[in-house]
Amino acid sequence: MARHILITGATGKTGASAAATLLAHGHHVRALVHRTDERSDRLAAAGAEVVVGDLLDLDAVTRAAKGIDAIYLTYPIAPGLIEATATLLQAAEENGVGAIVNMSQISARRDAASNAARQHWIAERLLDHFSGTVTHIRPTFFAEWLINFWDETTGELRLPFADARHAPIAAEDQGRVIAAILEDPQPHAGKIYPLYGPVELDHHQIAEAMTHTLGRQVTYVPIEIEEFRSELEQRGLDPHFVQHLINVAVDYRNGIFAGTNDTVRTLTGVEPLTVEAFIERNKQYYDGRERWNNR
Repeated sequence: MARHILITGATGKTGASAAATLLAHGHHVRALVHRTDERSDRLAAAGAEVVVGDLLDLDAVTRAAKGIDAIYLTYPIAPGLIEATATLLQAAEENGVGAIVNMSQISARRDAASNAARQHWIAERLLDHFSGTVTHIRPTFFAEWLINFWDETTGELRLPFADARHAPIAAEDQGRVIAAILEDPQPHAGKIYPLYGPVELDHHQIAEAMTHTLGRQVTYVPIEIEEFRSELEQRGLDPHFVQHLINVAVDYRNGIFAGTNDTVRTLTGVEPLTVEAFIERNKQYYDGRERWNNR
């Protein structure tokens, strides 16, 4: 039976993937977006009902949640996460929504040094009071980092991760997990799902996989934390975001992002993308044919 599902952050990577999967399965998708643009136009063309609003606007979120069975909640690494979570929770309660799938992160914990990671943990605890079912997903670093932090001029990945490891997970694989839970929330009530890609690698091995797939040399250059901070600040990134990235880099070195599991395959029936498959699928961002948009 078709369900009525609200996707927040619907023009982002995980939201767009979840929306596409749900639409393909015949569900009604209401896509909450900040503005109309070519990405929201694609959602509308695929059959989504696009509504414009801000997760910090209670009236807008309440309208968006009217008649909805389940919601996917995601919020950028930016100030306002806890307020946005409380706003959506109130709107969901007022409208009798039955389920929420919450995008958290693998570093979320009470004593996290990252303000954003600690706020994700608090947001999880807030959502645990919801009268319906709640499921938290905690992905390791997205495979999309390999686009965001790749220097097309030098072919380098300059990152402060030493020789620590993780299994990069693509946003599209996360989107399929999100869709699977939203379609049938009850078996996942109260669950926290760490999400990983299929193979744990260090960044030297990741660079080797990229080199093989792209046919050009990619080199991992380990840098120190303070050098990373300086490079992020030179990019003009928001201080809240910089503070998060610096502290999760320390977490990464300490093994917080490491691990693998079979959750993606178990919940979706599809094997998650390897690094090679992700790079192959996104070659247009490496050869200049398209500009990467991570919003």
